[in-house]
Amino acid sequence: MAGTTRRSFGRIEKRTSGRYRAAYVGPDGRLYRAPLTFDAKNDATAWLSARRAEIEMDVWAPHAVGGAAAKKSIPTFEPYAEHWLTNRKTQGRELKPRTKEHYQSLLEQHTNPTFGEMRLDSIRAEDVNDWCDVVAPGKDTTRAHAYSLLRTILGTAASARPRPLIPYNPAQIRGGGGTKPVHKVRPTSLAELETIVENLPARYRLMALLAAWCAMRFGELAELRRGDLDLKTNRVRIRRAVVRIGGKPTIGPPKSDAGVRDVAIPPHLLPVIKHHLKVHTATGKDALLFPAAGGDHMAPSTLYKVYYPARTKAGRDDLR
Repeated sequence: MAGTTRRSFGRIEKRTSGRYRAAYVGPDGRLYRAPLTFDAKNDATAWLSARRAEIEMDVWAPHAVGGAAAKKSIPTFEPYAEHWLTNRKTQGRELKPRTKEHYQSLLEQHTNPTFGEMRLDSIRAEDVNDWCDVVAPGKDTTRAHAYSLLRTILGTAASARPRPLIPYNPAQIRGGGGTKPVHKVRPTSLAELETIVENLPARYRLMALLAAWCAMRFGELAELRRGDLDLKTNRVRIRRAVVRIGGKPTIGPPKSDAGVRDVAIPPHLLPVIKHHLKVHTATGKDALLFPAAGGDHMAPSTLYKVYYPARTKAGRDDLR
């Protein structure tokens, strides 16, 4: 033994091999050691922190960590991640289709190639750090999303009940899931908005105006129907949005809980709305306000074809 570090909770021993062993005294007065040694002292510290948290939350189960039989049942990362994705819920609700599709893409393109065939308990902090240094080069947002997903999946494995699959979460990069905005977009002036609207085909003009004045996203506008407009109270009810999953439109709730809202319609838009309903919208409360040529939901690419030239006319090629 090369040395022992005493702590307020537990102790860390540096072995002659250079690796670290963590141990602590449980609420029952018995000494418990980590089922494996660690390459880095920080990993041993993280393991002790996890055990201390379990004790404080009254979910401590020392028998759940370690054991040869338990190790044999520990899966590799790829099948575990697939199971996690299938069964994942947030606030008791299943993942939205678009979110699930995004996570699946991150796993297939960025995470599974490195960790897919590794057993969960063999993934070390150094492995995560090395991977994060090279994954998705030049794509900071993608790298942050991939790391956050990896950290969450491994965190689930570390806190699984009744038996954790791994003794601690090896994804411990401070700020690894954060990104900085590439640039901030300056809002349009009234003159720029007027130029954009004037250079759009007639059936797209209300879409641009509602986006600007009522702060509506494309998916919310593409799913907006005649019955969602209340012209007696001058309000638009936003209850749904449409996203494209595998190229097909999928209707669901707005992007967040806060997205379900009623928005006041500015008085100067009312004549434009009434004209649009009369000329460009079919009858019936379920008629889409901005349908594609075939009557189905408009695809983003359809709007881009007319929007990009219009924003260029306004000198605002930076606008989303």
